[in-house]
Amino acid sequence: MDDYEITADRPDSPIRTTGTDHITLIGSNAEDTIAYYRDVLGMPLVLKQPNLDDPTSTHLFFDTGDGRIITFFVSDDRPSSAAPLRHQIGSVHHLSFSIDPERFVDTREALEEAGYGYNEFDRGIFHSLYTRDNNGLTIELSTDKFSVPDERRGEVLATAQRLREEDGSDFAEERHLEAALEELGIEVEKQELPDAPTGAGVDD
Repeated sequence: MDDYEITADRPDSPIRTTGTDHITLIGSNAEDTIAYYRDVLGMPLVLKQPNLDDPTSTHLFFDTGDGRIITFFVSDDRPSSAAPLRHQIGSVHHLSFSIDPERFVDTREALEEAGYGYNEFDRGIFHSLYTRDNNGLTIELSTDKFSVPDERRGEVLATAQRLREEDGSDFAEERHLEAALEELGIEVEKQELPDAPTGAGVDD
């Protein structure tokens, strides 16, 4: 069944979320987790306390950069493992964090200097680096190709989706996002980013 309505309008549901408060993951140990998320990705460690559900482990809170929080349950007796995680229903495929377009190349170079491999892709409406954390979880570092106001992001994406469907494209491309911004009366401000493959099938 593929007739779901794509829209930024709120559905008629009894619950209305107001945003993402935090995401909590099962981490390895505090030292490795802090070394990656604070020292490599630059997220301040803003809170550290016992896991209230399991006081034998520790709860680490990191600010991802906009006040949104990611947290980890860690324990000193759990070693890190950089092996890629197996995906199954209910598992986390990847986490995506925003980076400034002006710092995209610097970020790529910093990953190299820190010894972390990455893949770089032009995803049509955004540009991303994919790497792995200390436990093999895929981390995406993404930047918008155009300036999109946070409060209108859903509206812009839903409009780009309609434009994509109207011209029969397989996925949302840069031109769809640009046209969506123009249609919605939002200033079109394109970011300067490197060329990269889409990662979707065979690239031109």
